[in-house]
Amino acid sequence: MKTYAIKYVELAEQHAEKMAKRWAMDVQNNARTKKYKELEEERIIFQGVKFYRNFSKMYADEKIGEDALKYFRTYAQESFSMGIPMDEAVYALILLRRHIWLYAEFQTIFSAGIDQRQALDTLSRTILLFDYAVFEVTKEYQELMKKGKK
Repeated sequence: MKTYAIKYVELAEQHAEKMAKRWAMDVQNNARTKKYKELEEERIIFQGVKFYRNFSKMYADEKIGEDALKYFRTYAQESFSMGIPMDEAVYALILLRRHIWLYAEFQTIFSAGIDQRQALDTLSRTILLFDYAVFEVTKEYQELMKKGKK
């Protein structure tokens, strides 16, 4: 992993709680994630912290591994059990991704001196990870909804 990518994933891991608190505030106040307003803030923060602490492991794997996919299925199961609709759980993932970038910018990780190729690689890897996340979360929600109807 390149130096920039290492800083990027370490940032998420080391500042997981700060990032999760900002994400929780955002997700509770966002018009697209209404259900989160009804949930305890600590429960939401815990969900965010868990994600940010696992992000480095998921990001570092050369291929998106079974552990990452299992994490996203678990995220879906937890969100489903909390009564969060699928569209809101997916949008919350989008906000998790956004908060990684916002926090990285706030910490000036994105500086003019960074190799543009490294920045592009990091962005591409993050997008790929979240593409898999959305797919797995959606798939798991569909399974859970089928089971709930039986």
